[in-house]
Amino acid sequence: MERRTIFGHRLLPALLVLPQLAVTFFFFLWPAGQAIEMSVTRTDAFGLHARFVGLANFADLFSDPRYRESIYRTLIFMAAVTALSMAVALFLAVFADLEIRGRSIYRTLLIWPYAVAPAVAAVLWILLLQPQIGLLGVWLNHHGVNWDYHINGGQALLVIILASAWKQVSYNFIFFLAGLQSIPHSIIEAARMDGAKGWHRFRTVVFPLLAPTTFFLIVVNVVYAAFDTFGTIQALTQGGPGSSTETLVVKVYRDGIVNLDIGSSSAQSVVLMAGVILLTMIQFGFLGGRQPT
Repeated sequence: MERRTIFGHRLLPALLVLPQLAVTFFFFLWPAGQAIEMSVTRTDAFGLHARFVGLANFADLFSDPRYRESIYRTLIFMAAVTALSMAVALFLAVFADLEIRGRSIYRTLLIWPYAVAPAVAAVLWILLLQPQIGLLGVWLNHHGVNWDYHINGGQALLVIILASAWKQVSYNFIFFLAGLQSIPHSIIEAARMDGAKGWHRFRTVVFPLLAPTTFFLIVVNVVYAAFDTFGTIQALTQGGPGSSTETLVVKVYRDGIVNLDIGSSSAQSVVLMAGVILLTMIQFGFLGGRQPT
């Protein structure tokens, strides 16, 4: 028999959801509306006067080769961070799910990086990879590798991918481990009795059962790579050298806060928001339909 919660008055349910609605409005809907409004205007350097320009800001954006490069760079960055963080998290979750001594300690240690702030995570990677003081950076230069991500754009992009993926591994690990523990042992035992072993059993039995978790994490990681990596990138490279690590969210900051081009920055934020929504809808359309029922 289905149990339903019945409220004695209609005002109580409204009061219960009001705080969340207020947070959503003031911190999400209102800023998004302001960004859309400012994306169709241009202001002077002091922000005192604004005039309506329609879609001119968007036209200027897509005619700018530097902005198109930022889109391409952001797509590569999002794909690399998502794939790397999820692959490592799944690998660790599989081993943490095994019956091994001290596995609760391993699980706790693997979750800890999620509590580290993005800027602090960037400092940790500076201490590891900085060419003059970083442990690994100094070692690479001493062994003949010309390592300096301050002047090498490819190395800088690799550094922000590694740092951003490392920060997200713990989040993915939690959900993959929960997904593995939710798989009935009877299914695993039946597959083992049928002769499925090791990688073959994981590929044909375990991983398909993790499809809902994997789908959810793909969406979350794409949004994370698009928005929440700003602190890590800003602390590590500030979008440099040049524009080699200038993702879309970094370019929004540079043009809006540093260069004071509010109209272009707002148009970029609207395009970024629309792009992430579109990617999420595509993922729901193609990946969501493949989830096992």
